[in-house]
Amino acid sequence: MVAERILSFLQLLHFESRLPKGFAVMNPYQDEYTFGLCQQFYTQYYSDHQPRKLLLGINPGRFGSGVTGISFTDPVKLETICHIPNRFDKRAELSADFVYKVIEAFGGPTLFYQHFFISALSPLGFLKDGKNINYYDDGRLQKIATPFIIQSVSQMMEIGIRKHNVYCIGEGKNFAFFSALNKKHQWFEEIISLPHPRFIMQYKRKSIHTYIDLYLKLLSEEVC
Repeated sequence: MVAERILSFLQLLHFESRLPKGFAVMNPYQDEYTFGLCQQFYTQYYSDHQPRKLLLGINPGRFGSGVTGISFTDPVKLETICHIPNRFDKRAELSADFVYKVIEAFGGPTLFYQHFFISALSPLGFLKDGKNINYYDDGRLQKIATPFIIQSVSQMMEIGIRKHNVYCIGEGKNFAFFSALNKKHQWFEEIISLPHPRFIMQYKRKSIHTYIDLYLKLLSEEVC
C-alpha cells in the first residue's frame, strides 16, 4: 500500500553529510512518538494503491512538519482537522494555516489526500543557530544538501507518484533549483509552480481567497 511505502521512506531518511558549525538537521522520524503519529496519519489517508500527484515544498520548519513529521501540518491541524490527538504544544504555523484552508476548500483531508502527497525537496529541515533556514539560504548548505535532495526525490518516485507533472511550492529559488535538478534527472515532464503559503500569509493575506482559488484551479485540473 502507499501508506507502507511512505512510512518506509520516512523511517529511512538520514542526512549523512556533515554540516558547518551552527547548523543542524531536524529529523522528527527518529522520535518514536512522532513516528507513531505519522503511522496514524498515513494509515488513515493512504491505505490504498492509488497513485498520487506530488507537491514539493522547500524543507520542514520547526513549528510545522519539523514537529509533526507531516508536511505543512502543525500540531493544531493534526488534532482538529485530521482528528489525530497529540501532546505537542498547540502552536499554529502560518504555512499550515493556508494549506489547510486549501484542503478544506478542496473537500477536506480525506478527499485531498486521495489525490495528493505533500513533501519537500528536502524532507528533513535545517536550523542555523536554532532558527529555521531554507536549504538555499546558504551556499554551503545548498551544496551539502544537494545529494540528499536528489536521493530523496528519486526515492519518492517509488512511493506511488504520478510522473507527468509535479507541483513546486515556491515560485522563486525553490522552483529554479528544482527545475535545474529535474532537467538533469528527468523525474517529471512538467513542473507547475505555486506561490509559497508563507509568502501569501505574510504579504498577501488580504488576497488569500484569490490564492486559494488559484491553488484549487491548478490542483483540480489534475484530478480526474
